[in-house]
Amino acid sequence: MLKTAMTEQSDPFCLSEITAAGLLFDAPWRRFGVVGDSLSAGVGDPTPGYRNQGWSDRVAAILRRVHPDLLYLNISEIGVTTHRTMSEQFDRMLEFGPDLLHLPSGPNDILRREPDFDAIERSMRRMYRLAADTGALLTTFTMGRAFVVPAYPDWDKRIRTMTDITRRVAADFGAVVFDMCDHPFNDRDNLVSADRIHFSTSGQAVMASVAVQELAHVLSAGGKS
Repeated sequence: MLKTAMTEQSDPFCLSEITAAGLLFDAPWRRFGVVGDSLSAGVGDPTPGYRNQGWSDRVAAILRRVHPDLLYLNISEIGVTTHRTMSEQFDRMLEFGPDLLHLPSGPNDILRREPDFDAIERSMRRMYRLAADTGALLTTFTMGRAFVVPAYPDWDKRIRTMTDITRRVAADFGAVVFDMCDHPFNDRDNLVSADRIHFSTSGQAVMASVAVQELAHVLSAGGKS
């Protein structure tokens, strides 16, 4: 018997847009902002059976079901570091005035021959302090372990170290972490794009669902509005 290919509708890790909107029916956010790199941007190759859309655009569409007047600004760029996020994107984002703001988790910061993780953490903390000034609920992803860079044999260790930093800094600033590092979707054959770095749209769909579930948890716990 031929195995039926999984689609977005049959994916056990994906929420339908209607179900996702139901989880966020009392969401207070009206201005959703995203800064950072290609992970923030939702870059990735199309996957058959999945809508060709990045995670953040998906989340914005769900929030618009709740609040049709939602304003959404994603100014992330491929290849930027935490420092460049601050220096090149924050003025515009502060002007936008988000009440829900997504921050990057440093994948381009560790693309160095010998990354200085203490310096990276200091830079991330400066970014979070800037972001906290908006008064927005802050969110971030941890990087999936399926994200690989063969040129660096210690890449898995770099991912784990960066994940620990992200979790620690996010906790100190009360940010919501969409934890993708240990998610079982990392074991899927079709998760990453041809570049072996960016999640395909199947991964983007799962990431969006994780984001919705974590935001719904914040709401159910009486979190920040």
